[in-house]
Amino acid sequence: MNAAIRKEFTLEGLCCGNCAAKIERDIGKLNGVSFSAVDFVAKTLTMEIENSSAENNLISQAEAIVKQHDSQVIMSEKPISQPGQKTLYLLGLCCGECAQKIESQVKRIEGVKTASLDFVSQKLSIEAVDRKDLPAIVRQASKIALDIEPSIQISFTDQKPAESDGSANLRKWAYRFSLGIGAVLFVVGIAFDFPQPVGFLVFLVSYLLVGGEVVLQALKNIAKGQVFDENFLMSIATIGAFAIGEYPEGVAVMLFYQVGEAFQRMAVNRSRKSISALMDIRPDFANLKVGNEVRKVSPEEVGIGDIIVVKPGEKVPLDGRITEGVSALDTSALTGESLPRDVEPGSEVLSGSINKNGVLTIEVSKEFGESTISKILDLVQNASSKKAPTENLITKFARYYTPAVTFAALALAVIPPLVIPGASFSSWIYRALAFLVVSCPCALVISIPLSFFGGIGGASKNGILVKGSNYLEALNNIDTIVFDKTGTLTKGTFKVTSVVGANGWSEQELLSYAAHAESFSNHPIALSIQKEYGKDVETQRLTEQEEIPGQGIRVKIDGKSVLAGNGKLMESGHIDWKPVDALGSVVYLAVNGDFAGYIVISDELKPDSKKAIYDLKKIGVKHTAMLTGDSKAVGEAIAREIGLDTVYTELLPHQKVEQLEKLDKSRKGKGKLVFVGDGINDAPVLARADIGIAMGALGSDAAIEAADVVLMTDEPSKIVSAIRVARKTRSIVWQNILFAMGVKVAVLILAAVGIATMWEAVFGDVGVTVIAILNAMRAMKTIR
Repeated sequence: MNAAIRKEFTLEGLCCGNCAAKIERDIGKLNGVSFSAVDFVAKTLTMEIENSSAENNLISQAEAIVKQHDSQVIMSEKPISQPGQKTLYLLGLCCGECAQKIESQVKRIEGVKTASLDFVSQKLSIEAVDRKDLPAIVRQASKIALDIEPSIQISFTDQKPAESDGSANLRKWAYRFSLGIGAVLFVVGIAFDFPQPVGFLVFLVSYLLVGGEVVLQALKNIAKGQVFDENFLMSIATIGAFAIGEYPEGVAVMLFYQVGEAFQRMAVNRSRKSISALMDIRPDFANLKVGNEVRKVSPEEVGIGDIIVVKPGEKVPLDGRITEGVSALDTSALTGESLPRDVEPGSEVLSGSINKNGVLTIEVSKEFGESTISKILDLVQNASSKKAPTENLITKFARYYTPAVTFAALALAVIPPLVIPGASFSSWIYRALAFLVVSCPCALVISIPLSFFGGIGGASKNGILVKGSNYLEALNNIDTIVFDKTGTLTKGTFKVTSVVGANGWSEQELLSYAAHAESFSNHPIALSIQKEYGKDVETQRLTEQEEIPGQGIRVKIDGKSVLAGNGKLMESGHIDWKPVDALGSVVYLAVNGDFAGYIVISDELKPDSKKAIYDLKKIGVKHTAMLTGDSKAVGEAIAREIGLDTVYTELLPHQKVEQLEKLDKSRKGKGKLVFVGDGINDAPVLARADIGIAMGALGSDAAIEAADVVLMTDEPSKIVSAIRVARKTRSIVWQNILFAMGVKVAVLILAAVGIATMWEAVFGDVGVTVIAILNAMRAMKTIR
């Protein structure tokens, strides 16, 4: 069946509201039109056509209806806009304030739906309302970026484009040369006591060599209406110093500023490289086996079912199953665990693992775009687009802080000399200039995003994928954690824990009959019984097999009638039996109408589940609960064993969502509600919680997609690690905020009272920025 086709038409000249209503009604009645609407104000007709084969005929009929009601109306088709996205890389972007300006101006371009500039990865993501407008939008966005920050290079990949003419190197060396000569002239000017005109000339030439580029950029920005930036502030401050006769200090401040900026760029680039190194897990190639030949190809060229060869020391490029070879895999890049994992034929392997020794032949199970490594890279690289509340707060603060301090500096220069008797303008202007120097908020707008992204990178090294800095910050405020049971707190693998015979039946006889009876089933309980039996099933002994839904199975073994199932099956077969209160699923058996015994199958707890609950309570989580579809007896026994506060049992998937909502409403305080799950039926609950945490290595794709945090090792104890990473990151963020603001406020006060010079003011700007960036890099260190 063909999908409905949506068409939009402009009704030029439509002036009658009554006619519009009639046109809508009559077109809606046409056979083959599923929907019709006329927007009288916008003069637009929208119609949905059920079958493409009747499209032309129905459009002609619609046009005839329009003319019938108003012959003056001209009907013309309106192209339906389709959204489009584009990513630009602003390579060399080291100014956090400039990044904010670029993002703000790109958002205002006509046709832009959303725009986000990630300062850490230098990535500008643009979403257009209509993809056909994207080329023009990209041109405008590129112009805006280059106008604000001319030194950057714009690329469509994160690789710096090669410059055959060497112009980049030439600019770099010209900058260094002019800075060096300017510094020498500054030293000469201080060392020798030149007469006034000569001294002024020496310092002026030195100033132009050291800061000419800054002044020129400030003038260009002023011409574009961009006043409150670092270039403007430094230019005004240093030119003001020259104006009041402080030539050496004017040059010194600009020189110190330029050197500080160089250190700042180095620190930013170093932290970016460190974060990139954390995620340097993308495989470069795959050894594709074609017949007897092995070819080195890009991972994107390999399809599902293809055979690849992974040699010792190479990364596994795609997810798959081993068909030949035995080896140990280093999965630390994925899981954060240093212990190698032994693999053999039949083992499932994840892309991004490193093959330690033997040669492996692998049958590919997922294309590269759907592979584990590709998803991890995508999650981490896009994490910065979801900004934390603290980041947004700093962005808003920076928008008002610089203008406020600038006007305060103006007031400081003008008001005191007019009010205070004997006060000189030159003295108060100098204080105001120091005010200007320290007013740039770069220390905050650069170090805060770096801190959050470093925390996300550090978490990934621990096998924890956080999808955004907003979720990383939210992990600091957890009030309640709700767990799914199977596959989350338990292994999700069933094991026979008890075999009890009755009426003279031995355990081995009972297990043999149960294994034969369940041999037709692929249910986990049936498979666990067959595994415990450990022998081949003799199918020739079996006849008349019948599955009874919701109860179990009826089968003949060696001509004997055998019932294997739950209590309902025993009752329906009129068997004399007694129910057993056991921790697990119970399979009862009856042979020829006599009760033969029962087998208990239990789901094993994960080794670290108990420790995880203990540690969560220790770090301040107030309430822990479990939602499960299992029986009340099993659920409550597990809750008691691992120390959960509450357990809700015998729940269907939709009931889990309802129970989570009840828990949410009953909570007190503003803490976050977290749900931890792994299965496909957990996806709705993961999405409903404030923070959804999915078990990633064995969890379903739907659960991972719906979650905000993914634990690659399937260990509940990793939740504690995630919270610790979040708290460490928050600590570093607030250290930087308090340090930067503390120093700036101190310098502002000292400058206002005439104690701090412009030297201290420059330290309060670029010096503080460099220290804050270096501190932000600590967030990348892993936590155990």
